[in-house]
Amino acid sequence: MSQEQFFIAQIGRTIGLWGDLKFHLHTDFPEQFKVGHTYKSNHGDLTIADINFKRGIIRFTGYESIDSAKKLTNTKLYANEEQTKKYCDLDEGQHFWFDVIGCVVKQDDEVLGVIEDIQRMADTDYLSIKTDDTLVEAGLSKNFLLPYIERYVIKTDTEEKIVYTQDAKDILEAS
Repeated sequence: MSQEQFFIAQIGRTIGLWGDLKFHLHTDFPEQFKVGHTYKSNHGDLTIADINFKRGIIRFTGYESIDSAKKLTNTKLYANEEQTKKYCDLDEGQHFWFDVIGCVVKQDDEVLGVIEDIQRMADTDYLSIKTDDTLVEAGLSKNFLLPYIERYVIKTDTEEKIVYTQDAKDILEAS
C-alpha cells in the first residue's frame, strides 16, 4: 500500500443465507459506499455487491453464500486519500482530517503549535496539538487538545496549512 489507508468500516457477523454481513461505519461519509465500489481490506480487495444502510448490512462480490461470507467477519475496510476525495462530498466549511493534520495553529500572529492528530470524543472533534518549542521552553505544556468548534476555530486554510484560532492559548496555558 503506497498511499496511506484510512479505516472506514468494519464487517460484523453474517445475517441470513445469502452472504449478508452486519456493517459498522467508522466514517462521517456513508455516501461513499455504493454498489461496485472496491475497497482494500485485510482480506484483499472487496467490491460491494449490495448494501442496505437502513438494515446496516452489506454483501460483497464473490462472497454471496453464508459460508464464504463468514470468512469476512471482523474484516476492516480501508480507503486512501484519492478514493476519499473522489467519493465523499464536503459541505461548505468542512475539511478532511488528513488535510487538517499537519496544519500550524495560530492565534493572532503567534504560532501555538502543529496539529498531530484529531480525536473524536462524543460528538466533538479535538485537535491534538504539539506545542511550539518556544512556548514549551517558556514553561507551557508539550501538547494540548483544542475543541474543533466555532468558539475556538475562526478559519481553517488547508491550502496554506494554517488553522486560525481565538482563545486557544488560554486552553494551552490551562493544560
